[in-house]
Order: sequence, then C-alpha cells, then structure tokens
Amino acid sequence: MSDVVIVGGGASGLSLAQCLVATDRMTVTLVEAPDGPLRAPERTWCFWDADSDELDEAVDASWSRLRVHDTDGGVITVDPSPLRYRMLRSTAFEQVAHSRIVRSPGARIVRATADTVRDIPGGAEVRCTAPDGRTLTLHARHVFDSRPLRALPPARTQLLQHFRGWFVRTDTERFDPAVADLMDFRVPQPRHGLAFGYVLPLAPDRALVEYTEFSRTPLTRAAYESALGHYSREILKIGAFTVERAEQGVIPMTDARFPRRIGTAVFRIGTAGGATRPATGYTFAAVQRQSRAIAAALREGHAIAPRPHTRRVLAMDAILLRALDTGRIDGPGFFTGLFRRVPPERLLRFLDGGTSPWEEWRIGLRTPVGPMLRTAVELPFLRRRTHPAPRIKESHR
Repeated sequence: MSDVVIVGGGASGLSLAQCLVATDRMTVTLVEAPDGPLRAPERTWCFWDADSDELDEAVDASWSRLRVHDTDGGVITVDPSPLRYRMLRSTAFEQVAHSRIVRSPGARIVRATADTVRDIPGGAEVRCTAPDGRTLTLHARHVFDSRPLRALPPARTQLLQHFRGWFVRTDTERFDPAVADLMDFRVPQPRHGLAFGYVLPLAPDRALVEYTEFSRTPLTRAAYESALGHYSREILKIGAFTVERAEQGVIPMTDARFPRRIGTAVFRIGTAGGATRPATGYTFAAVQRQSRAIAAALREGHAIAPRPHTRRVLAMDAILLRALDTGRIDGPGFFTGLFRRVPPERLLRFLDGGTSPWEEWRIGLRTPVGPMLRTAVELPFLRRRTHPAPRIKESHR
C-alpha cells in the first residue's frame, strides 16, 4: 500500500515522482515498463525558462537566441532574455529522477507492465505483469496514470504535429551553437497544413535537424527521409554529413477535452491528461507546472490533477487550430508575423500560457483579425466528433 502510485516512467511520471519525494511524508511507487518494446527509446524534450536549477543536471544544451525563416528566405533572429531555450535527453532526465527517487525512504520503482487501473473502496488498485510473468497488485490512496490514450476524445479540430529528426555530424563546422532555428519555412509547403525545418545546434559540427508538419495524417518513413535529405542538402547546405541517430514522433494538436479524473482516486496526467499545448505541441513545461501543483495539493490533503492549461488558452488554441485546418490563415505567415511583431520574451510567455488577458489582446491584434473572428464565431456551432486514432508518441517538446 502506497500513498500514491504513478503509472508510467516518461516525462510526466518522473516529474511527478520527483516532486512528491521532495518530502518524506509521502510513500510513492513508480511503475515503469520493463526493458523491451513497451519501453520508449531515447528522445529529446525541449522547453524555455529563465531558471532551470532543478533540471540543470539533465539539460544537454541551451540557446540564448532563436531564429525563424520565412518562406521567402527572410530571417528573424530574436533574444528572448531572460528566457533560454533548453533541450534535455530523456535518458539523462531519467537518471537524475531515479537518483532522487531512490534516495527517498518512502519511494520505490517497480519494473512491470500496468494492465488495469481501477477504483476500489478506500483508494485504487493497479494490476501489473512483472517481466517474469507474475501478476503484481499494487494499492494506493491515489493513482496518477500517464499511459497514452488508446483513442483521443471527440474534437472539433484534430491536427497532428508529426516529425522525424536526424542527429547529424558534419565534416566541417556548419552550425552556430548560440542560435536555435525554431521554424524554417523554406521547405516545400504541403497542400494542407504547414511544414518547417527545426535545427538545434549541439556543436559547430553537430546538430539535431528535424522536418516537422502540422497536418491531419503522418507521412511514411521514406517521405520523412526524403524531406530531411532535401532540407539538409538543398536548404541548409551542410555538405557531407553522417546521421548518428534518428527520432520520430506524432503529437496531438486538438481541441478535444481530456478528462483528468477517471475515478474517485484515479487521475490522468501528461499528454493523456491534456498537458500538450494544442497550438504548439509543447508539453514538458506544462508537465512541470502540473506536477508541482499536484504535489502541493496532496501535501495539503487534497487529491487533484489541475488543468494544465487555462480555459482562455484552450479557447485561443481552438480558434487557431480551426483557422489553420480550414486554410483561412496562412500558417507560415501567421507564425513569422508573431515573431516579427511581438516582443520575444512576451511571445514565448504567450506560447507557454503565461501572459495576461491584456497582453493576449495586444498579441491578437497582430494576427489576421478577420479570419480569426470568423472562426471564433463559428466554433460554438461545430459538433465534436471522433477522429481516426493516430499512434501518439510522448511529446518531445
């Protein structure tokens, strides 16, 4: 019997476990998938903040300047000081989290496959299968489940942010390690949605180079490889290079309503609990905020999974997603316009859901007002419907 069982050892599960073991008053069991096909490969998570002391051990690289390229080759370079864009590797984050968890006398890590989670009198039960085939039954006062959903809830709009990235090493120095390219719209644009390149330099001769689309369906691996090859050779012109590792994923961009409470004592967290920002795909920063809020509530004797994003933020994102999906606004023009016209620190706080209504009003005036208003008027009359279920990966942002 534990005070809390956390199901899933990804960003959300590990983050919540770390927050809970910061005090010795709580017993915590973290259930992680055993080695094998259910265990996710190494991936990167990105976010921005002004002070990441708690995460410094796991941060692999950071950038003080950000760059956006428009479709015509124009360049916008901004300094969002005091914010920095940071990247960490999942394996490094896992090592740091595990070291903190195992130091707590009331915490333990169980390697097993979670099969069922359900309410029982006085709490909740998690039934698992151990690597040797044995059945394990765990009980807790509260369970926080971060496993991916089998299907997304009904939505008015559902796009996907899908991507493939190469960790490349070039024969000569081709990258500026001080500048991260967040969106490079010089790539060919699809008929529906938008596409961009994404470059995180790790050294003058090393970088993560990605091709990303916001659209309704993912591509084949061959299509991603072709797009990445074209971007690397024809647009970035990085010369001869070696691909050392690749990563690929799909992130939901949807105005679906994600239930966070699925029982008296069972809660969803992470992407399954709506932590992914619908309009950007970023998740990691929201997971940190939600984890701290859950831990604070439990210490005060309350069991909650707070809303990762405010209703105001979700309403704005629903309008943007619908406007993109209908083609009423030009995606590349929309995002480059924001970076041109909005102070960078304010824009990043806006993308993270940290701006005031007055700031958001001023930012809204720098968007295509007519199409956005038309979409806002239309949304309440649209029916939510079930969309085909993609294979959702944990957000790497």
